[in-house]
Amino acid sequence: MFLLFEEAGKFVAGRVLSEAEASVQVELDSGKRVKVKGANVLLKFEKPEPAQLLAEAAQVSQSIELDLAWEFAPEEEFGFADVARDYFNADASTVQQVGALMRLYEAPHYFRRAGKGRFKKASAETVQLALAGIEKKKQILAQIENWSQDLIKGECPAPIKEQLYKILFRPDKNAAEYKAVVEASRASQTAPLTLLQNAGAIASAYDFHWQRFLFDNFPKGTGFPKLEAPAIAQALPLAAVQAYSIDDSQTTEIDDALSIQGLGTGTVIMGIHIAAPGLAIQPNGPIDQVGRSRLSTVYMPGYKITMLPDEVVQGFTLAEGQACPAVSLYVTFDEATLAIQHSETKLERVPIAANLRHDQLDQWVTQAWLEEKQPAARENEPHLGITHSQLAFFWRLAQHLKAGREVVRGKPETFNRPDYNFRLLRPNSDAPPEGHESVQISVRQRGAPLDLIVAEAMILANSTWGQWLANLGVPAIYRSQASLSPGIKVRMGTKALPHAGIGVPAYAWSTSPLRRYTDLVNQWQIIACTQHGATAALAAPFKPKDAQMFAIISAFEAAYTAYNSYQSGMERFWTLQYLKQENITEVVASLVKEMGSGSWLVRADHLPLMLNVMGAAGLVRGDKVKVQLGIIDAMALDVAGTVIEKITSADHNIDAESASADESMEDLEEAASGPIAIALNVNETTTEDPSA
Repeated sequence: MFLLFEEAGKFVAGRVLSEAEASVQVELDSGKRVKVKGANVLLKFEKPEPAQLLAEAAQVSQSIELDLAWEFAPEEEFGFADVARDYFNADASTVQQVGALMRLYEAPHYFRRAGKGRFKKASAETVQLALAGIEKKKQILAQIENWSQDLIKGECPAPIKEQLYKILFRPDKNAAEYKAVVEASRASQTAPLTLLQNAGAIASAYDFHWQRFLFDNFPKGTGFPKLEAPAIAQALPLAAVQAYSIDDSQTTEIDDALSIQGLGTGTVIMGIHIAAPGLAIQPNGPIDQVGRSRLSTVYMPGYKITMLPDEVVQGFTLAEGQACPAVSLYVTFDEATLAIQHSETKLERVPIAANLRHDQLDQWVTQAWLEEKQPAARENEPHLGITHSQLAFFWRLAQHLKAGREVVRGKPETFNRPDYNFRLLRPNSDAPPEGHESVQISVRQRGAPLDLIVAEAMILANSTWGQWLANLGVPAIYRSQASLSPGIKVRMGTKALPHAGIGVPAYAWSTSPLRRYTDLVNQWQIIACTQHGATAALAAPFKPKDAQMFAIISAFEAAYTAYNSYQSGMERFWTLQYLKQENITEVVASLVKEMGSGSWLVRADHLPLMLNVMGAAGLVRGDKVKVQLGIIDAMALDVAGTVIEKITSADHNIDAESASADESMEDLEEAASGPIAIALNVNETTTEDPSA
């Protein structure tokens, strides 16, 4: 006697050894003995042998036409043997009965299961829908196969090209486009990114990085809705000063300007004037919603995506020759000792005498020139728009303020590394670059006089306003750092805490409201303090413990990190482009950090480039070496190198530099390179800037 039963969704047959009331002991062909519950028994038979029965029944099952079987099946619940007798004949054999069982079991769209060996046929409508679904699935599978073959042949189907960045970085793993790429990648044993490159899906390395950034951060595009620049409701008095902004030539969002009064009288008043969009833009209004969605202007070589629409920016930027709305901080100093005597905040219109451009003036406004008592006229000297005595006082004051912060900070700030400016040579700067433009990279030493003048003024404004807001009980968005110890990072919060990296008791970004949303939020709070004084906490848009402020901080940190990462990546892209453009195959560099396995991280001496090198065995951190560059991978933003010569031994410069607050080891490693992480998983390979 043999027995057929179901186990884990499969049909199994064996020889009966013994039977009890509720179970049967069965021996399988393998010799294994199992105990089968009586409820799981489907059929008892004498012949054929179990293995023969299952093999022959499988063949018979495929001969059964489901449409015909469905027609024969009764409307009420039935057993598989009933269908076998209706389909074959009244004396259907054991093989035919088991064949019918297998066929019914694998066709749930025709027959739904109603128990062990029992079924009920589906309605005609259900069958039609199921058949349509099966046919559609067949078509999708065929489409996946066709797309896969196209990719392998080096052709990219349009639907895959349209879904490119979603497939790579945020895929729907059930989508046919995704499955086609995975299938082609496996069949061709090619990494997805390489496969898609070979198929022409990616226009260029630059376009790849640009489109990926947009996909992650601007999925609806970078355009603005149509918005009108709002007007300021209140009448503002005209300030009795002449103010000067200092920015680079590409800056259109001019947030800050400086003025000076009283030189030579013993008491000097410095005005720090900040563009005042907060006087017109209302929290939760249409323009505010745009700013809050972007949170910051995005910068990159040759292009930027502004936080606010151009018509709004132009309505509030501190443009030369105009009297512009401003939030002004006036700080009174003793001219001899530079001790602060008083500070006051005003809402007013400020005449802008000149927009100075440091990239045009740095070579003229030098430390030596500023410290001359009566400088002589210089040949070809440009018209500065501001007097030597005014700049000289600003320079003296900036040095004094910096020295005072360094006392609190506990050690001097160092500017051993230069800044680099990128300039793309192209006729239209209103559109994003295409990636093939010629690039110029120029060096600008950090801490240049004009830089320091602006930086110290902005630090003074941000720290003064931060403390003032705290004293009035008005919440603001602060940046703080508990200490300069390694690993202690700058944090954002709503409490006025010390910033050890800068050396101030409180620091609230407030000087770039056209470019950073946190500054706009803080400006609203400052305006409330200026208008309402001691009762400002009741009138300010954001109240203590306002959940909105915490949400803004969280969103801003995420966006700011993403934007800075992209800016760094694009600066690296153009640096690699510059290497190819100038046919640079060797660079002089300093060893920065041993990375293990014989690899070192190095920094190029005259380019904004960090890379991993081999061949530095036996050398130490700070050694200067000549590096032979390898193949440049613009997609991965990577280039490796090999040390071919030691030039000089380590000195103390790099140690002093790395010990400064301007750079951490995490920054160094991040700057070296960053492989492209693909969601397909087939090709997986702080500095505080007070003047920004």
